[in-house]
Amino acid sequence: MRRRRFVQYAGFGGVGLAVGLGNRSLAALSPTNLDLGSTRSNLQTFAFEAINVGRDGQENDRRSHQAQFFAEALEAGLTIDMVAISKGRFLMGAATTERSSLDSERPRRRVTVPAFFMSQQPVTQAQWRMVATLPRVKRGLPLNPSHFKGNDLPVESVSWFDAVEFCDRLSKHTGSTYRLPSEAEWEYACRAGTTTPFHFGETITSQLANYGSAFTYALESEGDYRQSTAPVDGFSYNAFGLGNMHGNVWEWCADTWHDSYSGASSRSVAWVNGGTSDWRSLRGGAWSDTPDQARSAKRSGYPAAALNRIIGFRVCCA
Repeated sequence: MRRRRFVQYAGFGGVGLAVGLGNRSLAALSPTNLDLGSTRSNLQTFAFEAINVGRDGQENDRRSHQAQFFAEALEAGLTIDMVAISKGRFLMGAATTERSSLDSERPRRRVTVPAFFMSQQPVTQAQWRMVATLPRVKRGLPLNPSHFKGNDLPVESVSWFDAVEFCDRLSKHTGSTYRLPSEAEWEYACRAGTTTPFHFGETITSQLANYGSAFTYALESEGDYRQSTAPVDGFSYNAFGLGNMHGNVWEWCADTWHDSYSGASSRSVAWVNGGTSDWRSLRGGAWSDTPDQARSAKRSGYPAAALNRIIGFRVCCA
């Protein structure tokens, strides 16, 4: 068995992860303007509500939405639901006025994002375990790597290389090309047309996401700090129909870690030239982090070979 490098999970504030880099604001787009229907004959539609809260954490608005998806079958009764994300443009990078933003989250730029599919939730332990039994492509995978155990909990304690192997095996199994999202795709999908620090609005609460809610971001009350990962289906969606974009686990992205956006492309492809070659980018914040770490724009970096009980991932396909 290969030796797996494990780094103890970070506490509040993301100790052990790179200083976060990014607050990004979107230009207006239409989440319902889906343009992937011609690429899939098996798209289904689901209805859901997206919630907006004020600085006090109280609900301001609740809107009904519909999204398209296809269910990628893994085995009987087990699928990965892939949500259609419409093409668009958005403003990537932090405004200087956003609380907890850093200079490393700038310069801001407009990014063009083609349409793609993204898994509705982070990969779960049940999904991981099934794919881990598929034939090896480049490296072995542990069947049960996670510190917190549960079929519906997000898989964690997996390296970036493990996540890429998962995508490779899933691609070979299904005939579709699966991959990790780029940072630009991830934030575009997280924001789903919003420009606020969170897709929920100006702040976040423990009813909406799993994070270190003993701390506050704006004027909301302290919440119920769970101190572990939580089932992925326990929280509300954004306007694209994606869940758990804030908190629960950090999510690996395809990009090499760069400590600023200086020189970054206006396209949404993964930025893999330059940067810290043995580190990869993370997005979304985790169950142990203060709320500012879970902002839509927040970035961090971590050694690609390392393991951490606050890090998981979700998958994309074109």
